[in-house]
Amino acid sequence: MKVLFIGGTGVISSACSRLALERGIELYLLNRGQSVRPVPAGAKVIRGDIRDPASARAALGNLTFDAVVDWIVFTPDQIETDLDLFRGRTGQYVFISSASAYQTPPAALPVTESTILDNPFWQYSRNKIACEERLVRAYREEKYPITIVRPSHTYDCTLVPMDGGWTVVDRMRRGQPVIVHGDGTSLWTLTHHADFARGLVGLLGHARAIGEAVHITSDEWLSWNQIFTIVARAAGAEARLVHVPSDVIAAYDSNWGAGLRGDKSHSMIFDNTKIKRLVPDFVCRIPFSRGAEEIMAWYDADPVRRKINEDFNRLCNRILAACESCRPK
Repeated sequence: MKVLFIGGTGVISSACSRLALERGIELYLLNRGQSVRPVPAGAKVIRGDIRDPASARAALGNLTFDAVVDWIVFTPDQIETDLDLFRGRTGQYVFISSASAYQTPPAALPVTESTILDNPFWQYSRNKIACEERLVRAYREEKYPITIVRPSHTYDCTLVPMDGGWTVVDRMRRGQPVIVHGDGTSLWTLTHHADFARGLVGLLGHARAIGEAVHITSDEWLSWNQIFTIVARAAGAEARLVHVPSDVIAAYDSNWGAGLRGDKSHSMIFDNTKIKRLVPDFVCRIPFSRGAEEIMAWYDADPVRRKINEDFNRLCNRILAACESCRPK
């Protein structure tokens, strides 16, 4: 197959690029060359800016593809650009949506692909829903060959999977308390990017995936208390957890609060039957305990990577000082 990734060197897409090349796919990457991650050997780079349709069209020339995956499309106007750019140019257009588009909070668990899309709390998710609706209309009206993929919280060695990132780990190592939203018992799904890649690459060029939406997530469910504890253990530290209601956090920081109320504060576990049916060799092999060790090894390998966000530190200290009922557990 000949496949185009728009992006291809991000947290999720980098593993997919490597696996696609390992499986003999002729892989093209359309990007601006600004990623911190290197282009994998064997990929053919096309320099262009997908946000500038004329630039992208000139860069692509007369190339056609068996599949196109856009990793960096977030809004309906960007979808419209892609529809115009790849109409008649690809046998499959894969949109990377988000599992946060599902009903929030969910009325029932586990979430399946038939769960309604409805997130009143987070604009990011509402934009993804609008993108999906436009693509479904394109499929119905003109049989545009869409496939919708919904990742949940997917990470690699560079991504500490909680708000504040490395600063949270630094606080743990310094013996300082860290904030966990709610009571920390809501269940969450973390997926290693190498596991996600097996599902995504298996969908490329797959005739039965056309016109379908599918999520790709791990089957491992962890509470946020467990996630923080696993990270602390991998860092050789103690997790002094302080539980703060999400609404209180939102009152201090609207962006942090939107991500919690629109996503992380609710238990989200997924039924992966559909991806396993479409891609029989899809299986998640990397538990988060091992992933956390990879994260710590990557950060500890170079002190330049261990950047501290002092604004986040000050924010945490303000919240902790104001929350008299919160005590380290």
